[in-house]
Amino acid sequence: MLLVQLRYNYRVYPTPGLREALVRAFGCARVVFNDGLRLRRAAREAGEGYISDAELSRRVITEAKAMPERVWLGEVSAVVLQQALADLNAAYRGFFDSLSGKRKGRKVAPPRFRSRKDDRQAIRFTRNSKFKILGNGRLRLPKIGDVQVRWSRGLPSDPSSVTVIRDAAGRYFASFVVQTTDEPLPGSGSEVGIDLGLAHFAVLSDGSKVTAPRFLRRAARKLRRLQQDLSRKQRGSSNRTKAVKRVARAHARVADARRDWQHKLSTAIIRDNQAVYVEDLCVAGLGRTRLAKSVHDAGWAQFVAMLEYKAARYGRIFGRVDRWFPSSKLCSACGTLAESMPLNVRAWECPCGASHDRDVNAAINILAAGRADRLNACGGTISPAA
Repeated sequence: MLLVQLRYNYRVYPTPGLREALVRAFGCARVVFNDGLRLRRAAREAGEGYISDAELSRRVITEAKAMPERVWLGEVSAVVLQQALADLNAAYRGFFDSLSGKRKGRKVAPPRFRSRKDDRQAIRFTRNSKFKILGNGRLRLPKIGDVQVRWSRGLPSDPSSVTVIRDAAGRYFASFVVQTTDEPLPGSGSEVGIDLGLAHFAVLSDGSKVTAPRFLRRAARKLRRLQQDLSRKQRGSSNRTKAVKRVARAHARVADARRDWQHKLSTAIIRDNQAVYVEDLCVAGLGRTRLAKSVHDAGWAQFVAMLEYKAARYGRIFGRVDRWFPSSKLCSACGTLAESMPLNVRAWECPCGASHDRDVNAAINILAAGRADRLNACGGTISPAA
């Protein structure tokens, strides 16, 4: 039995009055974040020491509420303001850990000022704020009111925090953090290697192929029309604001459809296989090539992240194969490595007599490499038995 921490997202529908209260809370959290960032930047430029978290909270929240120009900070919950500073501190920790090498992966930029013109806003309430889910299904937020929630599923346990989010399309969501215990799925005797691509979204080592849905390409005509309509609107006008929202809603529909499809596919793969192995693709690098639009439309990184957390949640094995592993050029029958393999070659024959579909052969090799890495990491042998 595994204890995992999950997020459960629900759509909320605030009334016009509640939307005004939420906008006020968004603004106060944004001001506190920017004030804290401004103080720390000023201290650095003046050669002073790093302002501690407690000192920063005292100056930008406690003392600021007594100032005439910041007295309106008292109109929102103090937890919202404290969580805004917690976000700033987390951003600084990530930046410093990236500089020192403690944080792996791509370099993290220093925190930036939040803009009031950005439609994407968020505030967070912890358990200390005493938010409450009422008996009628509404969510009571301190100093805001009771918000209607569309409960698509029940919460497995009492939430430790809730984040109210407004996205670029103007929709509102409540994201609850809960802890739950998940029973591992029944054991399965099958393992699978997955080769991700553009013509076929995923090719499995058992020979099955999943056609790429290409949600962005299918919506390209409508998006093009909305973008043209937006380009004709005068900057700063209310009509342009409405056109921006229409474009954002269209993109949100594409993203929602892609996410829903990937959730269903990843769940089916995790349910049917005991171990899943994928290639560690450099999506950021591929996103800077002429295939960038197709790469972003595929959403490989999001799909692989779903496989990884669902495998950990349900007791499955997940592994990544090194991106430099020549899965396409390696014969899965005899191990012969071809000298070159252009992308236009979709089928090839090995001198040993084996005929290969390029993608299926790559998936089989990914499965073999993933098994070898796992056995080697566990102290087992990776060579065949005598």
